[in-house]
Amino acid sequence: MCSMSSSCRITTPLIKDPLEKHDVALDDSRMESLTVVIPVFNGGATISEVLAQLRATLPTLSSLYEVILVDDGSSDNSWEVIQELVAENAWVRGVRLARNAGQHNALLCGIRAAKHDIIVTMDDDLQHPASEIPKLLEKIRAGVDVVYGVPEKEQHGLWRDLASQITKLVLQSTMGVETARNVSAFRAFYIWIRDAFSSYQSSFVSIDVLLAWGTSRFGAVRVRHNPPFKGISRYTFRKLVVHSLNMMTGFSSWPLQVASLVGFGCTLLGIGVLLLVVGRYLLHGAAVPGFAFLASIIAIFSGAQLFALGIIGEYLARMHFRAMERPPYLIRTILENTSKSSEACTGTQS
Repeated sequence: MCSMSSSCRITTPLIKDPLEKHDVALDDSRMESLTVVIPVFNGGATISEVLAQLRATLPTLSSLYEVILVDDGSSDNSWEVIQELVAENAWVRGVRLARNAGQHNALLCGIRAAKHDIIVTMDDDLQHPASEIPKLLEKIRAGVDVVYGVPEKEQHGLWRDLASQITKLVLQSTMGVETARNVSAFRAFYIWIRDAFSSYQSSFVSIDVLLAWGTSRFGAVRVRHNPPFKGISRYTFRKLVVHSLNMMTGFSSWPLQVASLVGFGCTLLGIGVLLLVVGRYLLHGAAVPGFAFLASIIAIFSGAQLFALGIIGEYLARMHFRAMERPPYLIRTILENTSKSSEACTGTQS
């Protein structure tokens, strides 16, 4: 175990974000260096295979690379496996969060820890083949700042695909770029983009929205995606819908605009009802009879009011949580392999 080896250094942070920020100047005269960030949640059975694929691919792409494994509060043996991988590979670093913060929060932690020119993010369940990373790099070097690896074919069920499309539509509205409909957890982008959200501290995180704060030059490329380990995706229909709602209320004023339109529509409806009542009285000398009519009008207006109040309440809740300054993540341990420092710098396999 790495914790028993003198070649590994375990750091227990005493501040909110102890990971040092490294500003790397890009040099077009050489091949850019790479950082691969992988959030790990109960991935003890797969993360070794993911790293084996990276071990075969990364040396062919750059002479300078690293892999950051962020344990997002796993309940299995993920951290023990990460310790072993760090002990065996000088180019691997491990970060253990104090509790489960969520995939995007864990990604934010790893992105802030990155040291190299281009950051690649991928899942820990073998869905994203390391052999497809060259396609991302080729696209990003063609003139875009962020590139997504879009699956050649969606391999989820009907409801999962529907929720995924809803999420992408919400992202497109929030990010304001057409490529948002091609978002994927398999992505690559330049490290300098993180400066756009360096001071972001909210517990509600959407990496794709944060990337849109730094650039509008997005691209996408078709890549092969494998079925998830055991054939089960961790992003269920319910989780994707909740994520969409979080993005709408956390990064956009679109729901408030919808509430305004609903209120405007109800105002027009009320005017129409008033004209109906007055017109009927002038033409027939009698008001509109019936309890059902009156009850329906009251229900419509009451529902519209509650809908608008609910949206306003969501925004107030976001403001409340941000006022509490709850951090997006809390680091328990940072693990580095301190042996063979020259190999750690060049990404040479130990």
